[in-house]
Amino acid sequence: MTTQNTILSNPILQAWDTPHQTPPFDLIRPGHYVPAFTAAIEMAKQEVDQIKNNPAPATFENTIAALDRAGEALGRAAGLFFNILECDATPEMQEMANTIQPMVTRHYNELYLDDTLFGRVREVYDRELATLTGEERMLLKLTYDAFESNGATLPADQKPLFQELSVKLSNLTLQFGQNALAATNAWQLHIEDASRLQGIPEGDLDIAAQKARDKGQEGYLFDLSFPSRRAVLTYADDRALRKEMYDHSCCIAYGGPYDNCDNIRQILACRQQIAHLLGYENYAQYVLHNRMAQNAEEVYKLLDELKKYSVPAARREVAALNDYAHTLGFEGELQPWDFQYYSEKQKDALFNLSAETLKPYFKLENVIDGVFSLATHLYNLRFVEVDNISVYHKDVKVYEVYHGERLMSVLYLDFHPRATKRSGAWMTTFREQWVDAEGHDVRPLVSLVMNFTPSTTKRPSLLSFDEVTTFLHEFGHALNGMLSDVRYASLSCTNSQHDFVELPSQLNENWAVEQEFLETFARHHQTGELIPMPYIEQLKKMRQYMAGYASARQLCFGYLDMNWHTTEFGEDMDVRAEEQRVFAPLSSLPIHPEACMCTAFNHIFSGGYAAGYYGYKWAEMLEADAFSLFKEKGVMNREVAARYLETILSKGGSKPAMEMFTDFRGRAPKLDALLDRDGLRKSEKICTFAP
Repeated sequence: MTTQNTILSNPILQAWDTPHQTPPFDLIRPGHYVPAFTAAIEMAKQEVDQIKNNPAPATFENTIAALDRAGEALGRAAGLFFNILECDATPEMQEMANTIQPMVTRHYNELYLDDTLFGRVREVYDRELATLTGEERMLLKLTYDAFESNGATLPADQKPLFQELSVKLSNLTLQFGQNALAATNAWQLHIEDASRLQGIPEGDLDIAAQKARDKGQEGYLFDLSFPSRRAVLTYADDRALRKEMYDHSCCIAYGGPYDNCDNIRQILACRQQIAHLLGYENYAQYVLHNRMAQNAEEVYKLLDELKKYSVPAARREVAALNDYAHTLGFEGELQPWDFQYYSEKQKDALFNLSAETLKPYFKLENVIDGVFSLATHLYNLRFVEVDNISVYHKDVKVYEVYHGERLMSVLYLDFHPRATKRSGAWMTTFREQWVDAEGHDVRPLVSLVMNFTPSTTKRPSLLSFDEVTTFLHEFGHALNGMLSDVRYASLSCTNSQHDFVELPSQLNENWAVEQEFLETFARHHQTGELIPMPYIEQLKKMRQYMAGYASARQLCFGYLDMNWHTTEFGEDMDVRAEEQRVFAPLSSLPIHPEACMCTAFNHIFSGGYAAGYYGYKWAEMLEADAFSLFKEKGVMNREVAARYLETILSKGGSKPAMEMFTDFRGRAPKLDALLDRDGLRKSEKICTFAP
């Protein structure tokens, strides 16, 4: 009765009588979440009980498909709460997460460790795997693997330990993310002396001044949000100011009240214990057994191959940058807080095209139009901004997305930083796509969350070229979600193999330097002048600028992630020393002795990229090879786009990733396109960057 009363009174669980059954954010209050989860978990248990106690023999439909549909109310609650927790993490929401996260973890532990339920799943797996094809076969394999990976095959006396470790790990990763956010928000730099801010562009100063006014202060306020950090490190002539910013940004959540070092040690220990319990040598092998790479050896094979080209190129690039800095009067060896400052100046000198010169052509509203127009041209999508759909924050924009007259998705866009939003940019869903038991196609609710340069009272939001590229990246994920066309939610949207999931996002970045794209929207926000062709030509050339450095930096993160998850560490492991040991042979700049980035490395310690960060480079290999077909046929070629939509964008995880890639490209992937695009095989490349 209590559950029924909650359903009748709680807007999270009620039928949503809203446009396209979108969440009624205007009715949902923080106090609704815990009761909603309590009731939704009870409903999910009842649905699972019906499946496992079904007197009929287990079949794909009454067991595997039924499991995929079970827990809809819980999925709805989780899709709301955990997404809002990332982009509007008020203290009240964070406190509730400490209650809700363990509840959800325990529920899924009980589900996967249920012998009777697993018995039915295994019965279907043993009898039908050889006869099923297509999505049904993929869902059966995915379901069986989920049970196996979550302890279903463990002896009975080991299952309580697995459950204990899972709950502990869930709590630790939650605390890690909360600490990283709190530490990011804890530091601010208030400057009243404007002479210290020489070199910083007017637009960034306007933002800093607005932040100060919002706090009732005079002068300028800088913090550790990405736009603020970038403004100082890239443009401030005052080297001491740059160092002060770097000193605080390079070790977020290291030491102090929000220290994450012990969380890291405990997270790694929990992950290793889980892997050993399930019979794997280490956590990386546990994670990788169902990825494209399949094992750690294949991951290291890719990383090592890229290292051969990237690290020497990075060191040549930094050596040339050091020489260039000396021509400007710099003395000594470049330090990490000097790199962005002098590389920006060198890039301006080489290409005569500064980031500030480009910004006026990238007014946010125009960029939105351009990104939408690209999707319209390639995939025949239509975007309609609406104001009758409730949002979780006043800054959020909402669009209906159509293919012809068919609604494909509702799209939420959330662009700017705020204290309750974690850093970075990401795509997520409030609801994924699937076909329900009555045959109705349930369309996804997709959200893009970013931390872009905001507008001020003096100027609109003008994006940097890097922010434009980030928008394209996240929109690639959004396309993968909005265009999903599969039967089962577990296989829809971005639910592909994890080292394949970045292909659509990274492939979409390629259009950032293409004339046919830029000329559709990149007009000066004051004069209306179209972005000059020489600027576009320089943007193409700039793509190889510091490509070795950028690649080596990503390899640092990939190697570090693999090291964390292939090595046994003791309780007294020095987190910073271990990070710096891994980075040393890959670095082209001196390593700051106080630096420790992994204490705020949300991707691997509170996100889904543990033993998977290599996936960015893996997917980059795939997307460079895939985009070479667009380059061959024309970057705006609708036939290639239709093939890409049919074979990859709409398929989610309904087919093996390698099969999807070969369906599109006609062959297995090659590394050549990536190396050639970034110029990493040209040993003489750095010579072209001499001042």
